[in-house]
Amino acid sequence: MARDRILQENFALSTQSPSHRTHGSPEDLADSTGAELLDAYARKAVSPVDVTRAVIARIEAYEPQLQALYAFDPDAALRDARASEQRWMSGQARALDGIPATIKENIATKGVPVPLGTAARPLVPAAEDAPAAARLREDGVVILAKTTMPDYGMLSSGLSSFHPLARNPWDLAKNPGGSSAGAGAAAAAGYGPFHIGTDIGGSIRLPASWCGVFGLKPSFGRIPIDPTYYGRVAGPMTRTVRDAALMMTSLTRPDVRDPMSLPYQDLPWLDLGIDLKGLRIGVMMEAGIGLTLDPEVRAAVERAAKAFAAAGASVEEMPPFITREMLDGLDDFWRQRAWTDIAPLSDEDRGKILPYILQWAEGGRDLTGAAVYSGMNQMMVMRHAAVAATHRFDFVISPVAPCVAYPAELASPIHNPEEPFEHIGYTVAFNMSDQPAASVNTGFTTAGLPIGLQIIGRRFDDVGVLRLSQAWEEMCPDRRPWPKV
Repeated sequence: MARDRILQENFALSTQSPSHRTHGSPEDLADSTGAELLDAYARKAVSPVDVTRAVIARIEAYEPQLQALYAFDPDAALRDARASEQRWMSGQARALDGIPATIKENIATKGVPVPLGTAARPLVPAAEDAPAAARLREDGVVILAKTTMPDYGMLSSGLSSFHPLARNPWDLAKNPGGSSAGAGAAAAAGYGPFHIGTDIGGSIRLPASWCGVFGLKPSFGRIPIDPTYYGRVAGPMTRTVRDAALMMTSLTRPDVRDPMSLPYQDLPWLDLGIDLKGLRIGVMMEAGIGLTLDPEVRAAVERAAKAFAAAGASVEEMPPFITREMLDGLDDFWRQRAWTDIAPLSDEDRGKILPYILQWAEGGRDLTGAAVYSGMNQMMVMRHAAVAATHRFDFVISPVAPCVAYPAELASPIHNPEEPFEHIGYTVAFNMSDQPAASVNTGFTTAGLPIGLQIIGRRFDDVGVLRLSQAWEEMCPDRRPWPKV
């Protein structure tokens, strides 16, 4: 699809957004969706400069409490917003021109160091934008800042030896999740409409769930990344499904730096309608391993399953398929991978790493080659098991996590590096199987904490996952105003 046609579709569809409203105050502008902004810019009703100033003001008000950002550069953002304003005024607007965004710290942006969340790495400015950052910049997106992450991206937490402790906007005593910790917090707080995270075991979906936003882990290879790794993807984190779809029109364009990417497809990202009647939906209520499912999370997912059934879908329970051997094998492989990165460091630099992560990684130091190979093989076993368990359904729904947001100071819900992954049983298999999976808010606990519904599609059916997510976003009975920090 030519870029000008995408722009026209964006304009037409933006007025259909269920949250469409008139922009009357700076507070409204900071909470605008990307779809709303494209419509307002096209009508000359608001300027990208005004929107960027409103988001900067939001950041300056909230950031002392949230600590979600790294390399915040308001001057550069305003410069880019002024350039966007000129393009809109001259009729030369790009596809996503003037929409404010943040980018996860481990996705390189030219001139900004990439510490990977740890104080152990030297701060060397990146030579160029990574693919996701490059695509958004090409389409006129205004990049405000990077977002924080834990050491090496290996925690479902905002705890880091380099960044300040990130917190959850719904409850500052709680964790935003991770490893896309700052991205989840920034999206919920209204730091612009667009945010990019990465995910290798749940790092988009977990913070999306615990921060009450939408997060898409696309099919492996759908969005080019650099560097690549087994199961690792980049994906959008937004307040609405439609905004994530808008981001996908940009992020999926090809980049030769990713030799594991899928062939580019011109997919109908903005066609989000779906007929629920006759859909076959599996419900995976139990992960099979790990933490016991919280009763409030269970009840929220059960409500969603009943709502889909009432809308005409065929809903059937799906048994768990993850085993202890699979998860422990993956843990061994990831520990050894982390230790390979950490072992060459000096004693001084190694001492700067978050103690939890260092203790976890040291568990890979003495693993034999056979043990590491066995661990990697369990990732393939997990891949086959996921596809075999889900192939007879059009979609599968499940909890994103067995628990809701936990205390901000903890590295994981259990906070034990010897049991690091007891909370990712619902998410990690779909990284290994290449299947697209999303977290969409499905309600709140009695204490007011968000609960995420995971929607899993067949391999490469990213558009289908967006469509069912959009349907649930419209159906969800428990919608609340965004938190004020």
